[in-house]
Parts: sequence; C-alpha cells; structure tokens
Amino acid sequence: MAGRMKKKLYERELRRLQAELVELQAWVQATGARIVVVFEGRDAAGKGSTIKRVTEYLNPRVARIVALPAPTERERSQWYFQRYVPHLPAAGEIVLLDRSWYNRAGVERVMGYCTEEQYERFLRQAPTYERMLVEDGIILLKYWFSVSDTEQEKRFRSRAEDPMRRWKLSPNDVASITRWEDYSRAKDAMFVHTDIPEAPWFEVESDDKRRSRVNMIHHLLGQVPWERVDRPVVEVPPRPEPTGYERPPRDVSNVVPDHAARLEADARG
Repeated sequence: MAGRMKKKLYERELRRLQAELVELQAWVQATGARIVVVFEGRDAAGKGSTIKRVTEYLNPRVARIVALPAPTERERSQWYFQRYVPHLPAAGEIVLLDRSWYNRAGVERVMGYCTEEQYERFLRQAPTYERMLVEDGIILLKYWFSVSDTEQEKRFRSRAEDPMRRWKLSPNDVASITRWEDYSRAKDAMFVHTDIPEAPWFEVESDDKRRSRVNMIHHLLGQVPWERVDRPVVEVPPRPEPTGYERPPRDVSNVVPDHAARLEADARG
C-alpha cells in the first residue's frame, strides 16, 4: 500500500484541483448541467472532510451539501426515495449527498432499522431510480470511501479523546466496530445489485485522507464533460469623491468589543 502523501505535495495538488472545481462550477452554471455526487462508506472513512475540500471555494448556492437526519414518522410512511427527490438539483446546480438513499442498504440493513421486505425492495428499485435520474440528464457519481478496520478504530479513538470532534461519534458509529463483517457483507450485496453501467460505484481507498481527497476530486473532474467557459470580467470602479456624508458617532452603536486587542496586550506581557 502507498505511504502517507507528503503535506506540501498534497496542498499544492489540492489547490490546483480546487481551482479546476471552480471552473467546473462555471461550466455547470453556463450549461445548466445537473450533478449529483453520492458520498458513502464506513463511518470515519473521510467522507465529510472530502466534501469540505470539494466545496471550500464553491458558491453554496450552486454546490449544496445534503445531509439528511433520521426520517420522521411521516417520511417513514412515504415511498423510500421520496424524501430525497426535493433535494435533487435544478439546472446549474451540484448536489453533494453526505450519505444518501444507500442508508437502507447499509446502516438500516445492519442495525435492523428496516424490514427484510423493505431492504429487498430497495435493492430492486435503486437501479431503476438511478437510471431514471441519468435518463433525465442528471450526472450521477457514486463514491464509496473504504477504510481498514485498524484505521477506523484509530479515528474513533481520536474523536473520543477530542472535545471538538466528539460530537462526530455516535452509538451507531461504535457499533460499526463490533459489526465490521456485517457491514462488509451489506456493502458487497449493495454493490452486486446497484453497481450498474449507468451509475457505477467508484471506490476510494481512504486510509490516507490526503491521498483519498486528491484522488477523489481528480476522478470527479475526469467524469464530468466540462470545459472552461469565458466568464465576464468584473471591473472594480473607482471610488467617487465624498459628498459630505458623516458616519454617526460610534458610541451610539453596539460595537463588538475588541477581544483580539486584549489578547495582543496579554501576549506582549
């Protein structure tokens, strides 16, 4: 297995790829393209951090992240795919699904949150649903982030010890350690039924997060038939001469205290 990617090389390539993502965004807006990117994988496999790098310099009105909570009682009574339909992109939009309808084939299957009938129905319907999206012109990309059992456990323990990231650790996450093989079998069955020519699965090896991020973004850019588009040059006009406006006194406003100045004074000793 390849070693850990060097930080400077990673940062240089990530910056280059993010610049291309900005160009891709311009093409999406200009052509009215619709893109859906599915991020799936084991807990702590690096999906969320990769999504952050994808969207870091993109317009949030163009590239939307969708991370749905557990379904409500009403949603549980609907057609399973119904709750995802409102989040599909309109013309000129990119939707990144931080987990998706594949919850049913993964955590719901393993943890017993769905019946056997619901699970089997999902495996039958998912390929048809995705073919409908692609036939309608949506570019659908599906990525599975794969992490080893030892690396996953290491990341879980790191989260448990970090008060800033402890919120990322849920009871379902911990259960994925004790049910590693169950999740493996569920993933294998999911691939058998839903790895279709119109919307294939792409696996991302993610034991090294730096490597997985640049690999995934580079691959995404190669899967979309985008090209650079001419964008209008926005010129900043010269500031006009003052006409006599006077700002009201600062003491009549609720100004945020200068906490930074106090820190600087403390640092000077």
